[in-house]
Amino acid sequence: MRRVNTLALCTLGLALLHCGGSDEAPGTDRGFDGWSKSQTVVVDYTDKVVVGTYELLATRLHALSAAAAALKAAPTEANLDSTRKAWVDARKPWEQSEAFLFGPVDAKGFDPALDSWPVNRTDLDGVLASKDELTPAYVKNLDPTLRGFHTAEYLIYGVDSKKAAAALTPRELDYLSAVIGNMASVADELVSAWKEGPDAYADVLKGAGKNSVYPSRQSAAEEIVRGMIAIADEVANGKIADPVEQKDPNLVESQFSFNSLADFADNVRSIQNAYTGDNPDAGSTGVGLDEWIAELDPALDQRVKQEIADSLAALGAIPPPFSTALTSPDAAGQISAAQTTIRTLQSTLEKDVLPKIVE
Repeated sequence: MRRVNTLALCTLGLALLHCGGSDEAPGTDRGFDGWSKSQTVVVDYTDKVVVGTYELLATRLHALSAAAAALKAAPTEANLDSTRKAWVDARKPWEQSEAFLFGPVDAKGFDPALDSWPVNRTDLDGVLASKDELTPAYVKNLDPTLRGFHTAEYLIYGVDSKKAAAALTPRELDYLSAVIGNMASVADELVSAWKEGPDAYADVLKGAGKNSVYPSRQSAAEEIVRGMIAIADEVANGKIADPVEQKDPNLVESQFSFNSLADFADNVRSIQNAYTGDNPDAGSTGVGLDEWIAELDPALDQRVKQEIADSLAALGAIPPPFSTALTSPDAAGQISAAQTTIRTLQSTLEKDVLPKIVE
C-alpha cells in the first residue's frame, strides 16, 4: 500500500525524513513509490525487458520470413534446416515475453494471433485444399488456430519432426510464407503499440503514478510480479501438468519441433528478466525489482534467484523430447521435480515477494 501521508511530508521537505536522497535504503515506512530507484525500475523494465524483447521478436520473425522465402524458392534440406533454426530463434523471445502478457498483447489480440494452440489440423487441411490465394492478408483473417507459431511449426516439422524438404508441397510453401509474413507484421504492430503514437503503452507504464491505469509506481511493480506468478503457474500447472496428468502427448505445446522443454525454460527466463530488469538475449542490463527486494530482505532476493536457477536446472534434467518423457516411468521423477521447483518459485513470488510490493 502506498504511504500517501509520508510522501506528502516529503513534498514539504521535512529534513528528518531525508526525502529524495539517492543513497537511502527504501524503508518499509516509505513504500516502493518512495524508493529512489522505483522510477528507474519501471523504466528499465519497460524499455529493456518488455520493448527490448518484442523488438528482438520482430527482428527474428523477419529473419524467419526471409528463410521461408528462400525455402519456397528452393525447397532443399539446407533451406528447410535454416527455416527450422529461424523458427526456434524467433520462438525464444516470444516465450521470454510470457511473464508480461498484459497491455496491447492482450487487449489487441496479439497473443492468440501469434501463439494459439492446438493447431486445427482439419481446417488447416481445408485451407490447403482450397483455391484461395494464400497471402499474409488472407491469413490475417483466418481463425487464430490456423496461423501463428504452431501452424508454421506443423508445416516445417510435420507430426514427428522428420518432415523432408521434398515432402513440402507448393501449396504448403505458399501457406508457410503467408503465415510467417503475417507473424512478422503482427510483431511489428506489437512493437508499435508499445512505442508509437499518443497511446503508446510504454508511456503509460513509465508514467505510473501519473495516470489512471497505474495510479502509483507500486501498481506497476505489482503488475510485474503478478505476471511472473502467472507464467510460473501456467508452466507448472498447465503446460507440464495437463499432458502429464492425462498421459496425452497431443496436449504438449511445440510438440512437432520437440521444442517444449526449451519453451518452458524460456518462460522461467521471462520471470528472471522481469525480476532483474536484464535482457541477456538483447544484450541489455537494467535496475530490477531484485534491488528493492535485496534492500528489504537480502535472503529473500537470494532465494528467488536460487529458485529460478533450480527451476532451470530441473527442466534441463528432463530427457527430451517432453512428449516422449511424459509417458516414460523413468522420467516421472524429473518431471515431478521440475514441477515442484517451479511451484516453489511461484509460492515465493506470491507469499513473499508480492507482499514486499503491496505492503
